[in-house]
Amino acid sequence: MRDVLAIILGGGRGTRLFPLTQLRAKPAVPIAGKYRLIDIPVSNCINSDVEKIYVLTQFNSASLNRHIAQTYQFSPFSEGFVEILAAQQTPEHSNWFQGTADAVRQYLQTILEHRTKDILILSGDHLYRMNYQDFIKEHQQSGADITVSVIPVAEDKASDFGLLKIDSTGRIVEFEEKPRGEALRKMRVDTSTLGLDPVEAQKLAYIASMGIYVFKPKVLRDLLFQYPEKQDFGREILPAALESHRVHAHLFKGYWEDIGTIQSFYEANLGLTDFVHPLFSFYDAAAPIFTHQRFLPPSKILNTEIRQSLVCEGCIIKESLVHNSIIGVRSLICSHAEIRDSLIMGADLYQSHDQIEAERKKGVPPIGIGPHTSIRKAIIDKNARIGAQVRIHNDQEIEEADYPERGIWIRSGIVIVTKNAQIPDGTIV
Repeated sequence: MRDVLAIILGGGRGTRLFPLTQLRAKPAVPIAGKYRLIDIPVSNCINSDVEKIYVLTQFNSASLNRHIAQTYQFSPFSEGFVEILAAQQTPEHSNWFQGTADAVRQYLQTILEHRTKDILILSGDHLYRMNYQDFIKEHQQSGADITVSVIPVAEDKASDFGLLKIDSTGRIVEFEEKPRGEALRKMRVDTSTLGLDPVEAQKLAYIASMGIYVFKPKVLRDLLFQYPEKQDFGREILPAALESHRVHAHLFKGYWEDIGTIQSFYEANLGLTDFVHPLFSFYDAAAPIFTHQRFLPPSKILNTEIRQSLVCEGCIIKESLVHNSIIGVRSLICSHAEIRDSLIMGADLYQSHDQIEAERKKGVPPIGIGPHTSIRKAIIDKNARIGAQVRIHNDQEIEEADYPERGIWIRSGIVIVTKNAQIPDGTIV
């Protein structure tokens, strides 16, 4: 694995995750109350002994760059590194990254200087745990030029992914990026050949790309410069490569979720609160998920009822009810609050008593959740100030709405209060 270089793509706009990406890059979006999405692929690399890691960034990347610099520091006696490659203008490339393939193309000289045997390309916005050693071992044993990690998916989700067909040897013979209608139905296959039982194969009748690839360095270089007009791996480079190169599929059998929309982000987070059968668990000592070390005190909880929830460190919760929710670091929840089916991302700082009192005199609520406030099916971003007797329930069951002047958006019926927003006392949403 010392001969593997990983490239994590983190430069997209993240428009489907807006407004969580209003002030940050998509890989910097918090998850599970204390981590960031970028921690998932970086931790997978470290747990797989892949320690040469580049992260390509472009939009709203300040907090992402800071998180990586503060979190991932290898021993000076190691060859390992996690470094940012930010979009830049050069004499050869005067444009910003135009897509996933173009981002790698613009930094290809830097990438190839390491002279590794394989290049692992990952996305920065997926939730999964994978040992890349198995993936790369299969790639090397098959003699493939490119290997794509795949999962079987159902028809209702299939059109969101690049779909493929394989032959009996595992070689990919056809690839369609996000097909719909008749083009989608043509990509239906018998997934029992992948080892699924007949019932599973009937339900999961499509093979989807996970956006995770292994390239031989020469093949990556040749494809990127043979097709300089092609900007995206899934939509353009891979279909073109099928004609001239051996492209194989690697079946991934674990949990994997593309955190691409507000609904998928919300469901993936609340799925972590299932204590019996969580789809993804952070409690794996053999393959931990790493993040920034904060040195926070234990959470302080007074006369509070907490059911099926995660409470991160450094929180203060007083005489409240928390049900099926995630309470992020440094969260302050005042007396008689009720939090249900919600994600409270927490805060970046503590306020002193004097600061809180001074702001209250100006009519500004403190950072956190005020007394007698009720929140249901919502995402409360970092440093939000929710006043007293606020009701965030979406009782009108609005599916989509924008209230930017109030710092409130609704997506798929989920209310989002944006980072640093102020919600005055008595507000009803």
